[in-house]
Amino acid sequence: MAHSSGSSGHGSIFTNSRDTPLYSSNWVPSSAGGYAGTCIFLIVLASVLRCLVAFKTVLEQRWLAQARCRRYVVVKGRGTEAGKIESDPAAKAGALITTNGVEENVKIVQSNNEGAIPFRLSIDIPRASLVTVITGVAYLLMLAVMTMNVGYFSSVLAGTFVGELAVGRYAQWEDH
Repeated sequence: MAHSSGSSGHGSIFTNSRDTPLYSSNWVPSSAGGYAGTCIFLIVLASVLRCLVAFKTVLEQRWLAQARCRRYVVVKGRGTEAGKIESDPAAKAGALITTNGVEENVKIVQSNNEGAIPFRLSIDIPRASLVTVITGVAYLLMLAVMTMNVGYFSSVLAGTFVGELAVGRYAQWEDH
């Protein structure tokens, strides 16, 4: 029977061929050792992806904690913001040492951002860079799986398992 799709016969079936190219025509394992090395590379790459996701989660938690712990100090009787913060029940009374000496009538207010934290270059540029790297690694793994090679597919799954086993507890975040 002839193929009606006009394809070369490869279609969507898995293969276990050792000479499946990965990422370019220059990366074609020619021996069992080369194929094993390629599979080990994919295991490591998938583990790195899980590590990057866990690292991003840890950074997100740290950035959120920094945003919530950002303190605003107001000296009583100065400006209209003082009146707003003075009536804040979450404000804590305290003393502040300034260039003018000890200020007794201050309140230290901790921000309780419930929504998104404000845009900050020191946070948003590293976040965008990290997400770009994560996306690039994920697409490289996707391309490896799309070769329909059973060894490559199994290696990506094994690397995901190893990476999750190693750092999965860091990637858990109740706010997700």
